[in-house]
Amino acid sequence: MPAPLKWTEKYRPASLKQVLGNGKAVEDLREWALSWERGEPIIGAVILYGPAGTGKTSAALALAHDFDWDYIEMNASDARTAGMIEKVAVPASRSQTFSGKPRLVILDEADNLHGTADRGGAAAMLRLVKETLQPVILIANEYYEIDKSLRDATKGIQFRSVRSTTIAQALREICRAEGIECDPDLLLTIAEKAGGDMRSAINDLQAAAEGQEKLREEDLATAQRDVKSSIFRVLEVIYKGSNAREALEASYDLDESPEDLINWVDENLPLAYSGQDLLQGYETLARSDIFLGRVRRRQNYGLWRYASYLMTGGVQAAKKERRHGYVAFRPPSLWRRMGQTRKARSIRDSAARKIGRHCHVSISFARSELMDFVGMLLKDKKGAPRLAAQLELTAEEIALLLGSSPGTKKVQSIFEEAQRIQVREQIEEIDLALKGQLDDKPAYRFQPPGKEDIGNSAASPGQRSGAGGLAAKEQERRGRPGTTDDLARAEKKNVKQSASSSGKRQKSLFDF
Repeated sequence: MPAPLKWTEKYRPASLKQVLGNGKAVEDLREWALSWERGEPIIGAVILYGPAGTGKTSAALALAHDFDWDYIEMNASDARTAGMIEKVAVPASRSQTFSGKPRLVILDEADNLHGTADRGGAAAMLRLVKETLQPVILIANEYYEIDKSLRDATKGIQFRSVRSTTIAQALREICRAEGIECDPDLLLTIAEKAGGDMRSAINDLQAAAEGQEKLREEDLATAQRDVKSSIFRVLEVIYKGSNAREALEASYDLDESPEDLINWVDENLPLAYSGQDLLQGYETLARSDIFLGRVRRRQNYGLWRYASYLMTGGVQAAKKERRHGYVAFRPPSLWRRMGQTRKARSIRDSAARKIGRHCHVSISFARSELMDFVGMLLKDKKGAPRLAAQLELTAEEIALLLGSSPGTKKVQSIFEEAQRIQVREQIEEIDLALKGQLDDKPAYRFQPPGKEDIGNSAASPGQRSGAGGLAAKEQERRGRPGTTDDLARAEKKNVKQSASSSGKRQKSLFDF
């Protein structure tokens, strides 16, 4: 018996008009598609980004349906290497369709490119969006997890969490289509627990209503879930509630540690409070941060209970009167800044690691004490290339230490000269290693003269030939007896002279 069809697929929007919420994002997506229809695209690719379950993939598929476009969908987490992107997505983005209409290329989970398995995937995706001849849609949850160069080459369209009332309306239409009787208040409860995630709400409704003709309150137990987006519901309880214990218990259902929760409370405190309430709220939040610091220093996680109570119930009790009205809560800006500076921090740590390795100090010490000093040394025109070569610095690391950008002429000249120095040193190391191998192998073994050589030994020095005669002459000139090593070196010299006299050149290492 085939498995029942998931309602998220069964009731997926077939048109952009059916995509609920995010009207501005849908309109921007439609304008971009119309520019492709006119043959004058605004930009080759767009990024649809936002929380999970907000309709990004559904909007992309509905767009292809509305404009009657052929499309190819590729999940970046399943085939995220450079080879697979070049094999599947690139040909689709450069070839024309038989109908002459555009072909839509959809790459899902574009922000899920990391680790050795994804090596080259981001670079291949950047080449794809720059050289595409067909419309390309990238879908991501975290916009700032995508490389900055890829963000700059595309247009970002943000999808926000769907309101609970909008989700409840969609759930009501699904119940009507499935012939299920349900109280609107129960549907609103499901929508609120989903925290703006339409897909989760539909899955919860299907799980609760499976095999039922009427949805009851006790059936909702299967629909309860702990999702990250429910943080907004907890913030509502903290800032607008009146019971400190209720605020603390609301945080128990979160998949957030106190270190993450305090960032949410800190970011949204100025949006919810003002005046004396804001001052008292920050005072309580600062005391909570003290306990978190003690947890980190002492590794005593039992202190988390005090920090959690202060950042939830304590902040709630800081206000003098209960507050009402809509507050547009937002994620911590610290996380966004960390995402924006992730590449710069990676370059900084890489440079500190190289400096620490050569100076025999830790990375943290090199980062805090030595990087400025190395930057001053790099300002010396004569010594900068040698120092960069010794530390094996990249152009980005040189630019960071100099406080410049990698594309400047000064940085490029230092980097290129350092590369030439490294090549010369590598060649010298190869020559030394090769010479050492030749010295370890005796090229000549001296044999004492036998009986057959007695007659030759009486010959005059002018009649002698080979290494023995040359060595004898050299030793006679220097006034000391010859040795086995002297004879060996003389034989090598004689071989080279004979090769040059015959018009042949001995091959070096680089002739092969």
